[in-house]
Amino acid sequence: MAKGSVRKKGKKWYYRFYVEDESGRQVQREFAGTESKSETEAMLRKAMEDYDAKKFVAKSENITLGQLLDIWVEEELKPGNLSNGTVSLYTGTVRRIKQQPIGQRKLKTVTAEHLQKFLDDLCFGYQRPDGTMEPPKSKGYTHSYSAVLQSAFRFAVFPKRFISFNPMQYVVLRKNKEEYDLFDQGEDAAAPTITHEQYQALMEYLERRNPAAILPIQIAYYTGFRIGEVCGLTWQDIDLNEQCLTVRRSLKYSSARHKLELGPTKRKKVRTVDFCDTLTMILKTAKWEQSKNRLRYGELYSLNYYTEVREKDRTYYEVYTLPRTEEPPEGYKEISFVCLRPDGAIETPGTLEIVCRTARKKVPGLEDFHFHQLRHPNVKPKTHILRALKNLCKRE
Repeated sequence: MAKGSVRKKGKKWYYRFYVEDESGRQVQREFAGTESKSETEAMLRKAMEDYDAKKFVAKSENITLGQLLDIWVEEELKPGNLSNGTVSLYTGTVRRIKQQPIGQRKLKTVTAEHLQKFLDDLCFGYQRPDGTMEPPKSKGYTHSYSAVLQSAFRFAVFPKRFISFNPMQYVVLRKNKEEYDLFDQGEDAAAPTITHEQYQALMEYLERRNPAAILPIQIAYYTGFRIGEVCGLTWQDIDLNEQCLTVRRSLKYSSARHKLELGPTKRKKVRTVDFCDTLTMILKTAKWEQSKNRLRYGELYSLNYYTEVREKDRTYYEVYTLPRTEEPPEGYKEISFVCLRPDGAIETPGTLEIVCRTARKKVPGLEDFHFHQLRHPNVKPKTHILRALKNLCKRE
């Protein structure tokens, strides 16, 4: 059994125990626990049990594909240099593979044929045991499965030496053949859009049912921001005088860590976007309303914070909403998000997605609506046109 202990740093407890590195030496690893000593001790016991079990299995003939994936995540994926978003995506993919029959198969019995069929079923769909059809998955979805399996099997060959060769090298990620109608006179189906009339219908619905969701949807409609970028905006990112804002970060919920986190934008680029007079008035009104809510709710008003957490040489920026009367833990930094609920709590991407799903059912004409359509409204002026007009006004 591995040896371990717990210790307190600030308000939080941490647990650590000894593991074997590549050369067989005993090295100490430390992990974050909770603010409760007993809970952290329980986490230590569970971690040591899991480590001993995996270590024993890894040296035997009984390791399964699912167990290989768990070891790959802990020893190769998390300590690597991929972005936090990619780590979260691959961790979720691992969880889904383990739920499939192939995840329970012993590693030494997994062949290229098994893997090819598994990926083909994802690409083309398959018939479930109950007779119903599982539809084919998207290109990005299947690519994440292929990437995880390729990396995990390379890892199994070296440095782990669980198997002597990589069966994934013989697997091909096939694609559905695309058929084109050369004489189709239909409209260009590039990106689905939302019309101004649909946008107004959505606003009327939200005024009655969920006013807190109005501001983020308005920002997305007039700027074309993604859902995480809208929720991650702070008042420091916005210049109301120059009518421009800077996108620096994105907010999302990590299903792997079960935390709300700030991270880079999709392209990992900071960009500045101009906006119109309409959005200027919307933002000024929102700022005024938030100052009123602070007075109205008083001690019940919530404040938002972020804290930097390091795990396996990886940095995460976790976001928390705390009561105004609660003293924030050491290392927590206040952050002034733009999109808030009346009580000061942050409006999250998950909440907005629920709002959009509900609107699809309740608002006539929005049956196919989703938040991403706000990036392509067919009445939104282009950013470069706004910038050119602004510069022209300045010269005059």
